[in-house]
Amino acid sequence: MAARVTITDVALAAGVSVATVSKVINGRYGVASGTAARVMEVVEGLGFESSLGARSLRSQRTDVIGLLVAEFEPFSAEVLKGAGAALHGTKYGLLAYAGGSRGADSGWERRHLSRLSGTLLDGAILVAPSILEVDAGIPLVAIDPHSGSDGMPSVQSDNVIGASMATRHLIELGHRRIAFLAGRSDLRSSEERQEGYLRALRQAGIPVDPALVRNGAYSREGARMPAFELLSHPDRPTAVLAGNDLSALGTIDVARDLGLRVPEDLSVLGFDDIPEAAQSRPPLSTVRQPLQQMGRVAVELLLATLEGTPDGRRSVTLPTSLVRRGTTAAPPPG
Repeated sequence: MAARVTITDVALAAGVSVATVSKVINGRYGVASGTAARVMEVVEGLGFESSLGARSLRSQRTDVIGLLVAEFEPFSAEVLKGAGAALHGTKYGLLAYAGGSRGADSGWERRHLSRLSGTLLDGAILVAPSILEVDAGIPLVAIDPHSGSDGMPSVQSDNVIGASMATRHLIELGHRRIAFLAGRSDLRSSEERQEGYLRALRQAGIPVDPALVRNGAYSREGARMPAFELLSHPDRPTAVLAGNDLSALGTIDVARDLGLRVPEDLSVLGFDDIPEAAQSRPPLSTVRQPLQQMGRVAVELLLATLEGTPDGRRSVTLPTSLVRRGTTAAPPPG
């Protein structure tokens, strides 16, 4: 592995002192324009980058924003794309950091922010945080926030409307026994999606059956057992609204294991519209939330705070839409 280029290497190549190189790369006065140009030419030629830690000690800024997730999975990957696009053309870089396993490692944000904030990050975006409050000493924005606190600026989609639309779609197809696989119980999105499901049933005059509501943990594997319990019951549902697309795909896996055809025997509808939804066979009907836009808006909120130009927004809710594909149809006769 090639040795890391140091500020001393730049000074030797440019024929100047280390102090002069330091002034140039930190934008300080006292260096002739010709000398500064020669130093920057050497910096670019050697590929020199000052360390984030050293830069933060000098200026108290690193010009790096963190995006922290429990794990890299389709939802967070789409959010990451949006955040990266929003930072294009700015002075800020993006550090993506996975700190734990989905929902099982509560408090990972606090532990890892204590390691990263101050010396590596100027601010951070937390995706689906597992705890209520984080005292990181840097500005924070939450995407898919925790259910208990409004203390942190946040970005989410209109989960209630989205789940209501999805449930109404199934009702309009003729379904009456519609199950719901909830997500992580600590996230506002899971509460709101269940609220939207229940609201649509009540508005249609369909009695709510508590036995048709289970927790799928927002994961493909976590949905398998509750989906099996629902679909192996003698009076099984004819449709399942899953809390997210991964849970919906897990439900389809179980349906196939049990010999059920989707959508002929069972309709399944997800939430998110991750790329895997359109690629599944059959393509998954789902509720689209603008995942990349959520990443972009979170960056906008964070940059406004970092640049001292907050626009007053604390909680941003983006619209959802229904995407009809191949996993929903009328229930089987009888």
